[in-house]
Amino acid sequence: MDEPRRIRDANAASSLFAPIADEAIEVAMFAYLGPGQELLGMRQARSASRDMMDLPIREVVKDALAFGATGVVMAHNHPGGDPEPSAGDRDATRKMARALDPLGIRLLDHLVITRDGAVSFRELGLL
Repeated sequence: MDEPRRIRDANAASSLFAPIADEAIEVAMFAYLGPGQELLGMRQARSASRDMMDLPIREVVKDALAFGATGVVMAHNHPGGDPEPSAGDRDATRKMARALDPLGIRLLDHLVITRDGAVSFRELGLL
């Protein structure tokens, strides 16, 4: 039997989310992880806008519960290329963490993906 894919750090997560770097609109992706940080499943949400995304908090919480996830890593792209998290990105991250926390599910990281790489909220001390 194959070993499950594990997402142990921002580098592993960025390679998982790299395909959204070239999208022309904002795309958010969510990886649901088990207690050993094994990948249980993923969700993608597409925006109609180049620079704004409605965060599907209900769907993410529902998926996390359905997968029995203990952690979530979220990512979204910045089509304009600037990897710096915006005030909206920071607010969305806080909202997601607050929605998951009472259920015993931890938001492990939020990555901003661009063609030049990724920026980790955790590594910036924002999570």
